[in-house]
Amino acid sequence: MHTALQRLEVQRTFTGIVRGLLIAVYLSSAGFTSVFETELSNEVPVIKASLAGTRLVGRLSVGNKHGLLLPTSATDQETMHIRNSLPDEVILQRTEERLSALGNCIACNDHVALVHPDIDQETEEIIADVLGVEVFRQSVAGNVLVGSFCKFSSRGGIVHPHASVQEIDELSSLLQVW
Repeated sequence: MHTALQRLEVQRTFTGIVRGLLIAVYLSSAGFTSVFETELSNEVPVIKASLAGTRLVGRLSVGNKHGLLLPTSATDQETMHIRNSLPDEVILQRTEERLSALGNCIACNDHVALVHPDIDQETEEIIADVLGVEVFRQSVAGNVLVGSFCKFSSRGGIVHPHASVQEIDELSSLLQVW
């Protein structure tokens, strides 16, 4: 996708993808979401949403084809809007995790989740149940914000440039990505 949005980090902060749906933030400027709608709407439906009254949808949520996790700071109205926009088979749940920037603290595909080492045990169980994944406490390139330092799907991924070749090989094996 060729757009004026040149920094992946900016795109990640304001968007999230769950089961082939792009969840994009409501912005006063229609330009941001209209770029996604124009470029992707034939392939990927776009859900306009906010979380906790902010634009940080990608930072505060995490999901895969099985489910979507939101922080407890997501309002009832936001949660209901997203629930009504998702396919029925996608589980939506809010979690009481104190590390509420779930998109920073969790990286997942449809099989595996890497999580911040300090995630609560209860949250780890919710991640496993809702996202249908095996959970590993992990750091990437020496940083515990795994969701910020790597992104991956079931076909491949991207990691921080400071990740060693050995670490990339271990992640590839853990993530079942070759």
